[in-house]
Amino acid sequence: MEVEDRASTLHFDHLNKIMSRPSPFGNETGKLPNGYYEPSSQLHTSLREKKILVIGAGGLGCEILKNLALSGLTNITVIDLDTIDISNLNRQFLFRMDDVGKSKALVAADFIMSRVPGCSVTARHGKIQDFGEDFYSEFNVVVSGLDNIEARRWLNNVLVGLVQYDEDGDIVPESIVPLIDGGTEGLKGQARVIIPKVTSCFECSMELFPPQRHFPLCTIRETPRLPEHCITYAFAIEWERTFPDRKLDTDSPNDMQWVYHVALRRAQQYGIEGVTYFLTLGVVKNVIPAVASTNAVIAAACVNEALKLLSFASQSLNNYLMYMGGQGLYTSSFEYQQNKDCIVCADPPFRTLHLPSDSTLEALLQTLAEDPGYQMKAPFISSDSLTLYAPNPPSLREQTQCNLPKTLHDLIVNGEVLRIRDTAL
Repeated sequence: MEVEDRASTLHFDHLNKIMSRPSPFGNETGKLPNGYYEPSSQLHTSLREKKILVIGAGGLGCEILKNLALSGLTNITVIDLDTIDISNLNRQFLFRMDDVGKSKALVAADFIMSRVPGCSVTARHGKIQDFGEDFYSEFNVVVSGLDNIEARRWLNNVLVGLVQYDEDGDIVPESIVPLIDGGTEGLKGQARVIIPKVTSCFECSMELFPPQRHFPLCTIRETPRLPEHCITYAFAIEWERTFPDRKLDTDSPNDMQWVYHVALRRAQQYGIEGVTYFLTLGVVKNVIPAVASTNAVIAAACVNEALKLLSFASQSLNNYLMYMGGQGLYTSSFEYQQNKDCIVCADPPFRTLHLPSDSTLEALLQTLAEDPGYQMKAPFISSDSLTLYAPNPPSLREQTQCNLPKTLHDLIVNGEVLRIRDTAL
């Protein structure tokens, strides 16, 4: 037992040495200072008490969990909704063949704790939206390995909303929960440090992401011309009609095979070629290719930033790191500026949108969906006097969809401010 305990402490000997020595590059010397570095032989030991939340236990999440545990940040909670598929095993190294079908979060937590003595990993199997503000406020830092923009926007909105102000209007530092956001796509990746209300938030940079492709429902229903139209018809219309009480499980091979065959039959009916199973996965799941080496590079950057934010032992990234691995090893960093019109972190979150007065409410919805600065999914729109459009519940949608062809001039009074909420936020 003594041999095992000694072996476990050897993992952290080098970090203990670093954090017990003075440094000319303490956090306070950087362009994004968050605190003052005070070297101490007990500093690294104190880091074990810091609470770290990891979002996602996939390809990037596995690397993040491993790096955190081996860096001595051993009080970890991990959230993931997915279960393990056999296709995950080539890069998500915390899983084995016997784990197929089990919760990623639970298996990853057990694996880390079995390999790193003294590490505590609490697993949460579910959606990030299942947890409220009180849950997220418990953590000292959040490290995200999410694979979709919508979930990132939701998480960003929650963490920005946690920030509190004192009587003088100054930010209460203890209310800030930093977000370190990592993402990969093939041989490209990024790591980003977001200090809510201090740096730019995720929403500030929404224009960096191209709007997801949307197809008019009338085209999908009546005049499909592309294989994507047939696939969208299958999962957006025919699935709900056939299985009204069951949500499509995009991780279920059986569900995806059903969508593929329905789309293929519709394509054959209209003489459209190109519907394949892999294209079906791409359209429904917005599949992004994963490369293990890219995950390793970005996870290392994310955990390095977490260590610096918690110990102040070095300068924090300010605030965006870009990695391009297609033509060799190339990285660059830059400061992404706050957007003064950001609909999440601006004070107040207010933005002016210019549209002709004869524009319809439906045109406004289309703008909110397609404009790179908004990219909304299902906006709820109200004025000072009434609800103009509500996508849910179905009964309210039926009552308000009659407003879609009406002009904004007819629906709102001059000077009124529209209030818009969206599931992505």
